[in-house]
Amino acid sequence: MDIKKIKVIIVDDHAILRSGIKQILTASGEIEVIGEAENAAQAIKCAREMHADVMLLDISLPDKTGIEALKLIKRENAALNILMLSMYMEDQYAVRSIRSGASGYLCKHTASEELLTAIHTLAKGKKYITPSVAEILAEQVGTDHSIAPHETLSDREFQVMRMIASGLTVSEIADKLALSVKTVSMYRTRLLEKMRLKHNADITHYAIKNQLV
Repeated sequence: MDIKKIKVIIVDDHAILRSGIKQILTASGEIEVIGEAENAAQAIKCAREMHADVMLLDISLPDKTGIEALKLIKRENAALNILMLSMYMEDQYAVRSIRSGASGYLCKHTASEELLTAIHTLAKGKKYITPSVAEILAEQVGTDHSIAPHETLSDREFQVMRMIASGLTVSEIADKLALSVKTVSMYRTRLLEKMRLKHNADITHYAIKNQLV
């Protein structure tokens, strides 16, 4: 009797990484990769057309952020279990991802065994929360009055904040995000107001102090 395999979609803009993940999953003998995507538009199409149990979704995509893609996908397919994969440590994007509808969050350098465990957990309809993410979530329970300034930012404002802190100019950010300079400037103004900062140097200092870059 054949064991029903877990059907997975892999979303990452790096073909080599997709290939590596696919190899790990296929080798387990319990998982079938039924689709691949390299950007948010393809990911949304795959989620719409394929009957997957789990989607592995990279947080850094060329056309939208992974969190933007996550929200759009969950709006159409609330039942799809999505595991966010990222180069960033948990304290930067994990809580933001889970609040947006993700069922779990893993760093890309995580051991393959943990990736397989996470996929099996999500396939059962459960969330996969690492101890470090659980600790971050626990710290935030009932502490809305003392929420960190960057937690008040929208996903796009947070993205612009990190890019400014990384040394990019407004023009460079506009180019990377395919937005107008005016729009990026508006996000910059909003995040400065929300975080009560005055200059780009303040943003950089804050981001480094809070390990956001």
